[in-house]
Amino acid sequence: MADWEWLYASSVTLGLGILVALLVAAIVSLQEGERRAARRLVGLAIALAAPYWIVGLFDLPYRAVLAAVLLALAVLISLILLAPTGAQSLAADDTPSRRIDERDIMFSRYRLEIGSEHFDDYYRRNPGKKESDDKFRAKPGLLRRGASFHDPVLFAAAEASFSAVAAFHPLLDRDFAGAALLHAPTEQMTRFVKRWAKKLGAFSVGIAELKAYHLYSHIGRGARYGEPVELAHQSAVALTVEMDKASLDYAPLGPTVMESAQQYLAVGAIAVQLAEFIRGLGYSARAHIDGSYRVVCPLVARDAGLGEIGRMGLLMTPAIGPRVRLAVVTTDLPLAPDSRRADAALIDFCTHCKKCAEVCPSRAIPFDDRKERDGVKRWQINSEACFAFWCAVGTDCGRCLRVCPYSHPDNWLHNVVRSGVKNSARFRAVALAMDDFLYGRRPAPRSLPEWLRVTETAHARERHSPHTTA
Repeated sequence: MADWEWLYASSVTLGLGILVALLVAAIVSLQEGERRAARRLVGLAIALAAPYWIVGLFDLPYRAVLAAVLLALAVLISLILLAPTGAQSLAADDTPSRRIDERDIMFSRYRLEIGSEHFDDYYRRNPGKKESDDKFRAKPGLLRRGASFHDPVLFAAAEASFSAVAAFHPLLDRDFAGAALLHAPTEQMTRFVKRWAKKLGAFSVGIAELKAYHLYSHIGRGARYGEPVELAHQSAVALTVEMDKASLDYAPLGPTVMESAQQYLAVGAIAVQLAEFIRGLGYSARAHIDGSYRVVCPLVARDAGLGEIGRMGLLMTPAIGPRVRLAVVTTDLPLAPDSRRADAALIDFCTHCKKCAEVCPSRAIPFDDRKERDGVKRWQINSEACFAFWCAVGTDCGRCLRVCPYSHPDNWLHNVVRSGVKNSARFRAVALAMDDFLYGRRPAPRSLPEWLRVTETAHARERHSPHTTA
């Protein structure tokens, strides 16, 4: 019996390791406010550790055989999950061959005034879009009274951030007509731009060589509506800022659009400062921020090495998935471009996950695999259905962002999982199943905390006021 003591001790040790690892993961989940995940991790810790302890501590028939089998099973599962498998490469057919007309995006169509020259011209050229667009126009609209999730306080807070973003618009097309004042080494200036942007609050920064397909073909918003987009810049600095995970956990309620607006403002402020800085050096620059874009930000960010375009049509960053807001600064300041970091594992993950498609209230996110559209292999959401839902509820929804497994916080626990996801197709399959088990396939939005219930509290006081008459 003594000859097998090392085997039994190893079983107990391994059981203890499993217990500690999963309990630590449960503590992290509690800190994140994920109580369901914490409870299930505790249960899983006990269930997985128990067999190793039972075999290691109790005299059972065939004890040595059972201990050897359990240890071998642990080693085998680790090898299966951690061994690099399912290596893929992205096809070269995901680069657009033509430019997108900004007049076709939903925000541009939403701003068309019925009976105006632009309205009549647009639907004369696109008669097939009139019927679907009439549907969203029949609904209350974004941040409007009468929407299902209307909250005058939360909607006013979001509108305040959007108004602040609009205050930057007069600065965007300013330019410096003089000669360059500084000719710094390209690598040194590139490093300064990136580090300063991070200091200003950017989550990630990348630089792409500006391509024709990055540009919209025509302007779709503002006083220059309908004009061709012409931009002679050579470089594009892509910026992301992080959206607060806790705020997205209320999706699709009011705090989500509050957070969205706040981060559009945050990334817009960084972009405007960066453009002003570059102009101050005597170079041409333009910030592309919410409501006044000349470039397709997700494409620029992808080519700048910041992520891939996922199933929901948004930029998927490696660290926090789609939980970002974007801005771009284009310029003729010499900067060293980054390389695109093609991430086949992320695309494969999106291909099999489909969680965002399942929770989408408007069924706007496709369930099928990427298909070739206009010569480009990609997913295509039903933007009309998505936007019509936004106009019905008054918020920008955000349920897809909330449930995406990549949206979990950027901490050591989830980064270990992300590393495994990137490395192994088998690990990706297990990670998907575990995400559903721990967090749910269709998690409901969290209840609002007291500080966000101003309207509810005000209505309750009004109902119970002694001065209220029937």
